[in-house]
Amino acid sequence: VQLQAYGGGLVQAGGSLRLSCTYSGRSFSSYAMAWFRQVPGKEREFVAAIAKSGGLTVYADSVKGRFTISRDNAENTVYLQMNSLKPEDTAVYFCAAKLYWSGTYTPAPKVMDFWGKGTQVTVSS
Repeated sequence: VQLQAYGGGLVQAGGSLRLSCTYSGRSFSSYAMAWFRQVPGKEREFVAAIAKSGGLTVYADSVKGRFTISRDNAENTVYLQMNSLKPEDTAVYFCAAKLYWSGTYTPAPKVMDFWGKGTQVTVSS
C-alpha cells in the first residue's frame, strides 16, 4: 500500500485548500482513511476520519464545521476540504489508512496501518 498526499500550499487566513490523498494497492474500499497533522516539536494529531464506505465521518473539535473529509472509492482517493483556515491550522498534513475501524472512536496515530508522506499547509495571518 502506498499513500501520497498533495494539495498543500500557502493561503491567507480565511481561505480554503483541498488536500487529496491517492491510494495505490488493493482494496482501497476496505480501509478507513484519516488525516492527521503535525507541527515541529509537537505530537501528530488527529484531524478527521472517514469509514470505508464513506458513510461515517469523525472530526477533531478544532476543525469541526470548517473541514470536510470525503472519499471516492472509484478513484482510490480521499479528500480534505479545508475552509475558513486559521494560522493555527499550519502544519504538515498526513493521510493514513486503517483496516477494521469501527467508527466509534477517534483513531490515534499508533493504530493506523499505513501512512503517506505529508504535505505542508501554511496559513498566513
